[in-house]
Amino acid sequence: MPTLLILMIVGAAGFFFFTAARAAAERAAEIGRDACHAAGVQWLDQSVHASGLRLRRKDNGWLGLERSFRFEYSEDGVDRHVGRIVLLDGKLVSFSGPTRAAQAVVRNFPQT
Repeated sequence: MPTLLILMIVGAAGFFFFTAARAAAERAAEIGRDACHAAGVQWLDQSVHASGLRLRRKDNGWLGLERSFRFEYSEDGVDRHVGRIVLLDGKLVSFSGPTRAAQAVVRNFPQT
């Protein structure tokens, strides 16, 4: 019986970790897509790729998961540039990407 309980707890923790990771990836994709649209550049591959995960302190002192994502965009359809998005518990912490959009996205994107 204790083995089943432990398996259920581990399974539930894994499920919540997976859903949080998917939600962060969807948020990063939304930010990347909006940034490329605002800058008038082409968002390549229509996706973001997870590139890092670490523990980091939030403003309130608690630990949170910081997830890094990268995406690619093109200014003329021939070249490829790499952008980077960093989220801390779903909030935008850092953005580098199309230069014309970087300021607008960081300033105007709602922090949820």
